[in-house]
Amino acid sequence: MTPNRLAGKVALITGAARGQGRAEAVRLASEGADIIALDNCVSAETTDYEGPTEEDLAETVRLVEAQDRRILARKADIRDLDALQELVRDGVAEFGHLDVVVANAGICSGNWSWEIPVEQWRETIEVNLTGTFLTMKATVPTLIEQGTGGSIVITSSVAGLRGLPFLAHYAASKHGVVGLAKSMANELGQHNIRVNTVHPHGVMTGMMPARMGELIVENATTLGPIFMQTLPDPISQPEDIAAAVAFLASDDARHITGVQLPVDLGTLLR
Repeated sequence: MTPNRLAGKVALITGAARGQGRAEAVRLASEGADIIALDNCVSAETTDYEGPTEEDLAETVRLVEAQDRRILARKADIRDLDALQELVRDGVAEFGHLDVVVANAGICSGNWSWEIPVEQWRETIEVNLTGTFLTMKATVPTLIEQGTGGSIVITSSVAGLRGLPFLAHYAASKHGVVGLAKSMANELGQHNIRVNTVHPHGVMTGMMPARMGELIVENATTLGPIFMQTLPDPISQPEDIAAAVAFLASDDARHITGVQLPVDLGTLLR
């Protein structure tokens, strides 16, 4: 780790109550950044795992403060543009500026593509794709107005680069954020604002849909190999993804924009 690589920076992170978002908040804070954190702190209506809680978000606050950094944390839904814009205003008023945006919040569920309930499709697209768009809409004007550049990192997935089975709705949303990021990278380059996506495979976050696991087991000999990794670790930890995000957020990546960075244990080699 490079100490103080993000000293003097302020980073906004969505989905920060637990998992990758929490790990990213702690990692960026450990490298010197102050944090604006948000999470809706509820379970999604169409997923089969428990969502984060306000207690989880409070623990993120504690862990960031343990790094001797400041944090403004708020319960907010990334589908609520007014709430996002208010948080950006309050965060900039408190910390003085905004430098890094990590659009991490998302949900996941599993099903055969033709059996995905309409409500499940809509919620997945609204959270993962529209919520990311609204996060950009709430933050990019501030980054441009400041005139000091910036870094945007959007969490996609291996499913944003490959048509993974049982994840058609999730894959559509994660392919969508890649298109959004590529367009924005072209548009924002003139402002020295970089836009990149990270693409995890399996991450130990508690967000594994039970139905997804069942389908992989049931189709282990036909579709299961698509999910196999090359490296020996069976799964990534949130901190592995946070390390990649910290790199893209820092000036070490100052000439990197519009890329899709896999952190996937070699899954895409298969």
